[in-house]
Amino acid sequence: MTETVPPLLPAPAAAPEHPTSGRLLARAAFLTAVLTLAGALLGLLRDQAFAHVFGADTDTDAFLVAWTVPEVAATLLIEDGLAFVLVPAFSLALVARGRQPGPDPVRALVAATLPRLMLALAAGAAVLIAAAPAVVAVLAPGLPATGLAVDCTRLTATCVFSFGLTGYCSAALRGHGRFLAPASIYVAYNVGIIGLLLLLGGAWGVRAAAAGVALGGVLMVVIQVPALCRSWRQREAALAVPEPRRAPAGQAPRALRLALVAPVVVFALSRQTQVLIERFLAAPLPAGAISHLNYAQKVAQMPMVLSLMLCTVTFPVIARALAAGDTERARRRVESDLIVAGTIVLLGASVVVACAPEIIQVLFQRGAFTLHDTDATADVMRVYALGLLGQTLVGVLARSYFSEARPLWYPACAMLAGLAATAVAGALAVPVWGAPGIAAANALGITLTALALLWGSGRRRTALSVRWVGGQLARLVMAGCAATVACRWGAGLTSSPLPALIVGSVLAVVAFTVTARLLRVREFCLLFRPVTRKLWHAR
Repeated sequence: MTETVPPLLPAPAAAPEHPTSGRLLARAAFLTAVLTLAGALLGLLRDQAFAHVFGADTDTDAFLVAWTVPEVAATLLIEDGLAFVLVPAFSLALVARGRQPGPDPVRALVAATLPRLMLALAAGAAVLIAAAPAVVAVLAPGLPATGLAVDCTRLTATCVFSFGLTGYCSAALRGHGRFLAPASIYVAYNVGIIGLLLLLGGAWGVRAAAAGVALGGVLMVVIQVPALCRSWRQREAALAVPEPRRAPAGQAPRALRLALVAPVVVFALSRQTQVLIERFLAAPLPAGAISHLNYAQKVAQMPMVLSLMLCTVTFPVIARALAAGDTERARRRVESDLIVAGTIVLLGASVVVACAPEIIQVLFQRGAFTLHDTDATADVMRVYALGLLGQTLVGVLARSYFSEARPLWYPACAMLAGLAATAVAGALAVPVWGAPGIAAANALGITLTALALLWGSGRRRTALSVRWVGGQLARLVMAGCAATVACRWGAGLTSSPLPALIVGSVLAVVAFTVTARLLRVREFCLLFRPVTRKLWHAR
């Protein structure tokens, strides 16, 4: 029997490039969390500087129309689209590299994809720059400062090329188990925007922020190049390959064939189209409405960004487990991610709902940002928070769907259905409720998408226990409601916004933790079990 076993390279040989053990995974998650939080805080500082210098008027609305370009590009090229395609592709190539000798599948994948991608990105940026007037007319018909919006759009259009390279580098590094440089990209991005905003804001107006977007995109690429080069040199030294090797014909194209890429692109574009619908519906509203929506969304989504940082680390782990055929390990990982991410986002949402006025007052109410802007933004932000759980579930479940590295149209169809619900509900709600109606439509659409994805996840290779996961999430929602009540009560104990926010947040954490433990949420039971055992032995 031993003579028939093929001479495979042992699986642990690839382990150093894929930190899948609990300790290395925790370390990667911690570093990602720190850098994600740093990027998010710099993003808040960027928004604070923008609000302080420009407030909320027709000029800021014009810039935020142009801001749609980097928002869509980030979703399609960094966060969702390219990552959903390339991380599983690199995971498959790395598993193949570790299992069989011969041509290096990773090098073949890079050679087959990177040059074509760079050409397509350059062409896309050029077309967008040329078509900027038409883009503004479609995104915000009737916008007063159309010329300014066109100028800003042409500056931000350069990020199509830089974001695409950023996404490729990030996917390659994460596929190899390296997370530090990819987690730093938004730190570099926001530094570029803030720098030009402060240096040239007085002379160029909001165009300085648009130029900062262009500079920030370049910095995102630059910050990853050293790590990518080190990873490549280390691998070359380990293999001691004297000359480039080529994979068998057709190997790399199969990893990124059109049937695989198309549903990912449709899903990513559909998800980002929610923002386009909001801008379109808000364009006829009074001046500043788009700005209020933007500030509210950026702050309200902070808990979602933090909740998804774990999935950034575990996505390559799930993809590699599925590539190796270990569906049970992938299922356990996805279920755990859903509970942990749900916990983070619901705790954050409880503080957002309870202390929305205090948060906006502390962050933005200064300079040109008035009390009226604070009240309008807080009203919208509270409504946005109702959809945060749905946003998070979509982010976690989409990664589990697309980690299979095979054509899947179900997530894209679910996203399109939610998008249609957003558009219809928004059109009906805007005449009655204005900007808060747009936020409510967003929450409704993304929640329907999340429910559809959760229902479908029980019929896939990983076969999640939908009933169990749904029960755990329902208990977390109840814990979130208790935390909201406690937070609002604590915030009402003082009239000063910062102390009110601190006291309310502390009480929210306590109330959420106690309620989740009483409701027997699994992660909280595991969290307190070691403490309980220690106290029992101490007695």
